[in-house]
Amino acid sequence: MRLPGMWLRHQVTVEPYEGDSAVGPLYGDPVVVRCFLEEKNRLVRAPDGREVTSGATVYCRLDAVDAPPESRVTLPGGRQTTVIDQLRRDGGGLPLPDHLEVQLV
Repeated sequence: MRLPGMWLRHQVTVEPYEGDSAVGPLYGDPVVVRCFLEEKNRLVRAPDGREVTSGATVYCRLDAVDAPPESRVTLPGGRQTTVIDQLRRDGGGLPLPDHLEVQLV
C-alpha cells in the first residue's frame, strides 16, 4: 500500500549526495518531492552509530527519491539541511503505508 496522495501536503527539493571533490561535496540534479514534513527535534542514530539530533523528518513514497546520507534538502521555507539517514518502511504486503523516512539535521 502506498502513502495516500492526500498525506503528501508539502514539497521539498532533494539534491542527492554523489561524493566529494577537491572543492567540496558533489550533488546530483535537484528533485522536487511531494511529502509529509514533520519539523520536530528528536534523537536518531546516524549510519556510523553516532547519536545526533534530527530537526525534521520527511515521509514520502518509496519510489520518490534516493536521498543517501549527506544529500542536501531544501525545505518549503527555504532552509537548507542535510540527510542523516533514509529508512525504507515496507509493510511487506500488510495493509500499512509503504514509505521512505528521511531524517534531516
